[in-house]
Amino acid sequence: MRELRTAVIVAVALTIVFGLAYPLAMTGVAQVVWPDKADGDPTLVAKDYSKDPSLFQSRPSVTEYAADATFFNNQGPNQRALADQLEGYMDDYLKRERPFTPGLQAADVPADAVTTSASGIDPHISYDNARIQANRVAEERGLPLDDVLALADDATSRPLLGLGGPKSVNVVKLNEALEAQR
Repeated sequence: MRELRTAVIVAVALTIVFGLAYPLAMTGVAQVVWPDKADGDPTLVAKDYSKDPSLFQSRPSVTEYAADATFFNNQGPNQRALADQLEGYMDDYLKRERPFTPGLQAADVPADAVTTSASGIDPHISYDNARIQANRVAEERGLPLDDVLALADDATSRPLLGLGGPKSVNVVKLNEALEAQR
């Protein structure tokens, strides 16, 4: 019985220290040392821009871009439900982009344009996806394509501190830059 009581006391003490005190202390330190960054960066959460065709579109999301309910499809490549979902995303993408990129075929569409991210709220799209969407955005906004591509370049980053990997474009930052021009 004494061992059980000791185990309970240790479990409660560790829970208080590592589950409450430590996180609160680190949050407090972060608020003091980095007040502008401690609450997170809203440009790291994708948003639904589907209502405005003059903006770049985020990757599809099964969570409807809800940051409090992130998850991914737990479907495998042999499941019909996944195939149907991807076909729907492809149809939507081609319907939206083909009028502005004549001759666009399914084989030309980057994978990230029709697949969800692991969290469902990743704000990044591939540079190839942004390049296709730039045609629509430029025409919808009445801007020169080169200006829209320059904004996409400004919102572009590379993983691993810029050392490697494919370029990706933060759609939230890009759309904020577009809106700032209005």
